[in-house]
Amino acid sequence: MADVSTIAATPRGGVGKGAARAARRNGMVPGMIYGNQLEPVPINVGRPVLDRELGQPGFFIRLVDIEVDGEKHRVLPREVQFHPVTDAPLHVDFLRFSASRKLNVAVPVRFLNEDESPGLKRGGVLNTVRHEVEVQCTADNIPNEFEIDVTGLDIGDAIHASAITLPEGVAFTIVDRDFTIATIAAPTVMAADEEEEEVEGEEGAEEGAEGAEDGDAGGDASGDAAPSGDGD
Repeated sequence: MADVSTIAATPRGGVGKGAARAARRNGMVPGMIYGNQLEPVPINVGRPVLDRELGQPGFFIRLVDIEVDGEKHRVLPREVQFHPVTDAPLHVDFLRFSASRKLNVAVPVRFLNEDESPGLKRGGVLNTVRHEVEVQCTADNIPNEFEIDVTGLDIGDAIHASAITLPEGVAFTIVDRDFTIATIAAPTVMAADEEEEEVEGEEGAEEGAEGAEDGDAGGDASGDAAPSGDGD
């Protein structure tokens, strides 16, 4: 696990739409800390601070410490509501850390050694079916990412869940099948180019045939005109 970062927050004086609007007018994002059978704590987080955290990879799988009035709450970000037009964060929820509670989280997938894949070197395409894989584990066991080596994979090969070695205490939420994560697909652009070349070749052949027919027709016409000149 990466180092736990600290986010400074202030207590929110009230709950409801009015208090939330007032917080946003002041450059804050309203939020809530909840869980572990404790009373929820309404908070405000500075918009620049939240934007910075959201801009880092793995926001929803990183434990953070929320510091409110000198007290730290170790939490996991659980949900952010965004404005439908501006994408500005409107509200954020944090779940208190529990060493025993298992959570469902989506862990990003990263592919390694793409230059060592014969299929990709021949123009194939890495078709990613799942950019993230959902697993179940406790908050302090959440992997930062899953790395998958594509060395030796050729066109038509598929990468399944079994290609991932799960850390101890981590399990897939899908357990009834070896689901597909990615495939090495054929180079569709090249196939389209080949089809265009075939069409152009056929058109060229047709034009050549038409030209030959026109040439034959021209020869017959000149031959018909010659006897009249001899007769005169």
